[in-house]
Amino acid sequence: MTVAAVLDPLAVLSDSGRTSGPALRAFERIGDRWRLSQKERYTILGLPRSTYFTAKRNPGVARLSRDTLERISYVLGIYSALKILLPRREAADAWVRTANDNSLFKGHPPIEMMLGGTVGDLFVVRRYLDGERGW
Repeated sequence: MTVAAVLDPLAVLSDSGRTSGPALRAFERIGDRWRLSQKERYTILGLPRSTYFTAKRNPGVARLSRDTLERISYVLGIYSALKILLPRREAADAWVRTANDNSLFKGHPPIEMMLGGTVGDLFVVRRYLDGERGW
């Protein structure tokens, strides 16, 4: 996904055919790194199970909604922030499943918040990590 597509919602809408495939492939690679189950993946994306599997089988022709592309954008941001904050790849990848004592997570792993089902849940995790980075 291009920076323009992330920053300009209209670019995402007009370019969803070109961005959907690469965005979905990037999300799948991150899902593999984080060891997300199939259910966790379609929950994070806000997609019904059947829609997720159809898009996954045909990423080159998938046309993801603006909402789904926004969710992927947040996941990419979370992944990037973790790579900066935790340079050891294993630590960065494990962070989403590690219990977190920050009051935001209340001792639970951040993946629980990310699986809340809304774009806002992903935004909150991304904003937390940006704060940790000093942004």
